[in-house]
Amino acid sequence: MHLFKKPARWATAAACGLLAFAALPASPASAAGTKGGAPAVPARYAQQRLDWQPCQSGALECASMTVPRDWYHPGTGADLTVAVSRHRAADPAARRGVLMMAAGGPGASGLGRPAGLAAYSPKVAAAYDVVGFDQRGVGASTQVVCSDQDAVDALFTSGDLRDRSRRAVDATVDRARNFVRDCKRRSGDLLPYITTDQAVHDMDLIRALLGEPKVSYYGPSYATFLGAYYATEFPHRVDRVVLDSNIGFTGSWQEFLTGQPMSFQRRFEQDFLPWLAANDATYHRGRTTEEAKASYERLRRALGEHPLDLEGTTVTSNHLDAAATSIIYSGDRFPDLAMLLGVLEHPEAAPPAARKALAEKLKHPLGAQFAADFFSVSARTPRGTTTAPTGSAAARPTAPHTRWPGPVS
Repeated sequence: MHLFKKPARWATAAACGLLAFAALPASPASAAGTKGGAPAVPARYAQQRLDWQPCQSGALECASMTVPRDWYHPGTGADLTVAVSRHRAADPAARRGVLMMAAGGPGASGLGRPAGLAAYSPKVAAAYDVVGFDQRGVGASTQVVCSDQDAVDALFTSGDLRDRSRRAVDATVDRARNFVRDCKRRSGDLLPYITTDQAVHDMDLIRALLGEPKVSYYGPSYATFLGAYYATEFPHRVDRVVLDSNIGFTGSWQEFLTGQPMSFQRRFEQDFLPWLAANDATYHRGRTTEEAKASYERLRRALGEHPLDLEGTTVTSNHLDAAATSIIYSGDRFPDLAMLLGVLEHPEAAPPAARKALAEKLKHPLGAQFAADFFSVSARTPRGTTTAPTGSAAARPTAPHTRWPGPVS
């Protein structure tokens, strides 16, 4: 298997999913310097109040605030809205401040994140008001609009993404260009202002409206970039900062997007395949790494030649690669990936509920995170060990996003 035969392909495709953030700077520190420091906050923004109301989920409070389209020219263009959420400190007597959270992506919603952190770490939730937000351009905030869901899915499912022929590469580039065209047409002049630089000023307005001189911060993935940028722009307004699964703060997005797929490939070949072979008694994919890889390739070839109709969702070889990547991204969940291979190879043997849940996950491959809900309804066989293999292969350093460090203490 080659999840990505050449990293340039994923750089092209992944960039499509991030085009709304195309203006992200190569180096946040240098970009901040070119702006001449933090702009003054006009009174109409600084004096607004957050009207907290129960969120739709009921577990959090939600509010919205108005921000300028361009923090450096706040009188130009229509204002934007940024949605904010809050989980109040469970122990007011022990409260030590605000912990701001942001989502990865770029493009993921952060509005519901405080509830997840509060459930995961009650001690943190007792000591902090945990605050989340949907970054400008995303979710419940003023949105960037690009294409309909079918067009987005086509970026990741059309053709065979391993095909390196000139015709196939040109088709991929054409789809990306069309996607950019749709973003510009549907979002007007909004795109240049959906940047990390603008977002950190939104974050500082949240801090000010909460009446806090400083905030602590937690963020994973792209949110490490956001947090590092905020601490660079406002170094005296941060208390404690946790950056989890970092993107290189001094590098460029091109470097990151061409490096990440190679780490996925290494993770698949050096960690997952040896683990799968070691657990052949459970999963029956081959007793050696070579046999395990061959079994994946047979399944992928079969899906390429004869796509599977899984509860109304057409599953191709690209869907398989996207699913494998998503599960590897999510941590040490090798048993889940092994189980998915079995369901796709023998769907008739899986319970109907498991087939339906998997079909829903595969329908939109870019957004598929393969949460545990699919596997909770699957017919489980003994899972065996859930840890990656030990030894030199597992111990090698990996690029960001491939090995998560575990609970934050």
